[in-house]
Amino acid sequence: MKNWTTFRYAFQKSLPVMAGYLVLGMGFGMMLEAAGYGIGWALAMSIFIYAGSMQYVVIDLLTGGASLITTALMTVAVNIRHLFYGISMVERYQNTRPCKPYLIFALTDETYSLVCSGEVPEGISWKWYCFFLSLLNQCYWVAGSAAGSVFGSFGGFSTEGIDFSMTALFLVVFLEQWKSTKDHASAVLGGFVSLFCLILFGPDGFLIPSLIMIPVLLTATRRFRGKEGVSDGSVS
Repeated sequence: MKNWTTFRYAFQKSLPVMAGYLVLGMGFGMMLEAAGYGIGWALAMSIFIYAGSMQYVVIDLLTGGASLITTALMTVAVNIRHLFYGISMVERYQNTRPCKPYLIFALTDETYSLVCSGEVPEGISWKWYCFFLSLLNQCYWVAGSAAGSVFGSFGGFSTEGIDFSMTALFLVVFLEQWKSTKDHASAVLGGFVSLFCLILFGPDGFLIPSLIMIPVLLTATRRFRGKEGVSDGSVS
C-alpha cells in the first residue's frame, strides 16, 4: 500500500515530463524512421541508451557513417553535464539500494530537476519515489519513440524542423533557470564561450570545443562565482 501511494505521488509529479517526453520522443521516432531505422531501433535506443539529446545526435552519426571514436567523443561531450549531476546526487542516492544502478542510468535533465525540487511528504518512500519517477519518465520516452516510429512508417509525415525540438527544450530549461536565480554568471559565461567557439571553429565544429571549455572554465572560476552560480551552471 505504501508503495502504491508512492507510485501515485511520483506519477503526479511526472505529468509535466510526460507531456514533453511523449512529444519529443515521437519526434525522435519519426526522424529515426525517416533515416531508415524502424521501431526495433527506436525501442532499443530508448531503452538502453535513453539520452534524449544524444539520441537525436545519434541519428546523424548513424546516417553519416561516423567512427566509434567520433561517436564516443560526441557522447562524452554532449552528456558531460551528467558528471555534475552525479556529484550533486551522491548524498541523495546514498541509501537507495537495490534501485541505485537504475537511478544512475535513468538520471535525465528533467528527472534530476524533479528529484532536486524538494523533499517528499510524510508517508512517501524516498527511494521508491526516485525509482518510480525515473521509470515513469523513461516509459514516457519509450512510448513516444515507438509511437513516432509507427506514425513515421505510414509516410506523409514531414520531419522538417523536428530536430529543433531538443534545442527548444534546452532553451526553455535555460530560461527557467535564468528566472529562478539572481546569479547569471554561469549562463553568461556559457553563452560567451559558445559564441567564441562558433566564430573560431564554425557551425560544424564548435560543439565539442565549447562543451569541453565550459565545464573547465566553470570549475576554474568556481570560487569567484559562489555557490548559486555553480548550481546554475551545472544544471544548464
